[in-house]
Parts: sequence; C-alpha cells; structure tokens
Amino acid sequence: MNAKQRKIIYRIMPYAILTFIGICFLLPLLWVLVSSLDTNAMQSLKMPHKVTANNYIDVVSSRPNQRAFGIGLLMSLGQALLVVVIGLLAAYPLSRYQLKYKKSFMLTILFMTSLPITAVMVPVYQLFLSLKLYDNIFGVILFYVASAMPYGIWMLKNFMDSVPNDMEEAAWVDGASVFAGIRKVVAPLMIPGICTVAIFTFSGSWGNFFVPYILLNTPEKFPASLKLYQFFGQYGMVDYGKLAAFSVLYAIPSVMLYILSQRFMSKGFGMQGGTKG
Repeated sequence: MNAKQRKIIYRIMPYAILTFIGICFLLPLLWVLVSSLDTNAMQSLKMPHKVTANNYIDVVSSRPNQRAFGIGLLMSLGQALLVVVIGLLAAYPLSRYQLKYKKSFMLTILFMTSLPITAVMVPVYQLFLSLKLYDNIFGVILFYVASAMPYGIWMLKNFMDSVPNDMEEAAWVDGASVFAGIRKVVAPLMIPGICTVAIFTFSGSWGNFFVPYILLNTPEKFPASLKLYQFFGQYGMVDYGKLAAFSVLYAIPSVMLYILSQRFMSKGFGMQGGTKG
C-alpha cells in the first residue's frame, strides 16, 4: 500500500466510522417511527402492511395518558417558571453588588451544579416522608426547583453581567424601584438568557424518570415519563404500536425545545459582546 492509498483511507476512515455510529442511532428511531404507524408492530423492524394513525388516536384519546401528559407539563412548566423568577432575584445582587463572600458563594453554586441527583435521593426521600411531601406533585416540583436552582442562578448571573448598568440607573432617576428596574429594564434585555435557562430546565424535568419514580407512589399522579414505563408492566404482551406512538408524542416537546434552544443559545452568548459595545 503506497502513501497515496493510505492517505485516502485515513481521510475516509473517520467518515465511515461516524456513518456507522449514525446508523446505530438511527435504527431505533426508525423502529419507533415505523412501529407507531403499525397496529401489528413487533420488536423487530418491519414495514407495516397498512399505515394507520390508530395508535396515535388511541394514545391521545386515553384519559390516563392525557392526565400523565398534563401532570408532566405542570411539573416542567412550574419548575421552569419558579427557577427563572427566583434565579433572577438571586442573580441580581450577585451581578450588581460587591459582596464580601460572593466568590465563595459562586464557587459553591458551581459545585452544586455537579452533584448527581442519585447521590441525594436517599436523604431527600426521608425528608419528604418527614415533611409529608411524599407522593405529592407539588413536592416533586419543589425538588425540581431546588435541584435546578444552582444552574439557573449561575447562568442568569452570567447573562445579567452583560446588561449595562446605565439603563437601569436611568430608570432609577425616573423614579423606578429596584424591582421595577429588574422587570422593565434588566429582564427584557435578558430574554435570550431567560429563555435558555427556561428551556434547559424544562427539558431536564420533562425527561426525568428517576425523581418521580422515587417520590411518587400513586399511578394517577405519574407524569408522562413514568407512564411510558407502565407500558411494560400493565400488559402480558406489550402493545409495541401504542408504545411507539406514545414515545413519539413524548419526544415532541424535547425536540421542539432543542430547536428553540439552539436559536436562543446563539442569541444569548452573542448578547454578551453586543450589549457592552
């Protein structure tokens, strides 16, 4: 093998490996999409004899499924809203004031973002039992908020640093209070950053299976992430068509938020250089 042939192989090899990896990830997704349109779907990938939307109709028309999606949206939207509001109020003094222990506090927040949820679930479970919050939807939302707050404060503080003080000081001269300045001046200029934090916070709780599985016990309170798991326990034989249809519907919010996050992330990081110019 001469040098020219080796050069061609070295150039093609990375693309061949990436193509193989892409196919490995694409096949399960293809199975989900095809099986969701097949009423006789099996574990193996096969083309349906008749393409039908009956699986989607059955999943959407089911009251337990509707309740599961509603509970999941309540948890995720409630968490995102609380994290943004509380995170803004916490990030404001960290961004605007010279605090004595600000560096230590920020390093503590950074450390807390690296804590795995599995490491704290045992004491959290005992705490929820003591506070009578076990098997409570709003208790799960509170835990979601507490676990996402370090990330929210850290990100919002960095975005707030890019907002000039001049506009806020002008609002103070016109008689605005600190909270009015945050609401009318700072927050509108941080829309990309706020949306970025809200989107990633929502996605994290929407796709979370472990926390509600530990902290909820009543099937009627299960969000969509746990309802997906029940497809494997309620039937002697799994209805793969309905399972695939439910999976597609469950993935839609995450896909949409991923697309939105790309736009807001680019705007958010671009804002840091643009507002100071």
